[in-house]
Amino acid sequence: MPPDAKPGWLWGPYSRLGLTVAFVTLIVDQLHKWWMLSVYRIEEKGRVSVLPFFDLVYVKNTGISYGLGAGFIGQGVLAAFAFLVAVALAVWLARGEMNGLTATSVGLLIGGAIGNAIDRLHLGGVADFFLLHAFGYSWYVFNIADVAIVAGVAGLLFDALTSSRNRAANGP
Repeated sequence: MPPDAKPGWLWGPYSRLGLTVAFVTLIVDQLHKWWMLSVYRIEEKGRVSVLPFFDLVYVKNTGISYGLGAGFIGQGVLAAFAFLVAVALAVWLARGEMNGLTATSVGLLIGGAIGNAIDRLHLGGVADFFLLHAFGYSWYVFNIADVAIVAGVAGLLFDALTSSRNRAANGP
């Protein structure tokens, strides 16, 4: 797309970057989940200690986050919501004024959301494997899609904070 072209509803100057990041994130997430469940067979192994603060374990999260909403919100509803969010983010990617960091961050969000939505439809919940713990405290169990979503949000926050500082320093 030429630099002076106006973004459309479905494709913009950063769509290729953002959607490539989304696709790679989705593939890595789904391949990892397939490998952990089908090849490594984490369900049969139970909790596997990797480092003093890091274990591999299988947890199927049927809720929204931390298991919230499990039982009364259907997996199909949660998956549909994730797909709608991914479509809205793709439209923002095509229409929004953004830079490479923003497009990469949006791509991470799209890939992570779709990866977890596929789990909900295929497995009946999100497959989580990574457990961080230290000094008797355990954090929630997460997966690659969750890491991508957190990294995407962090990237958007960083970009928003640094962009607003730069605009304030340079004037209106």
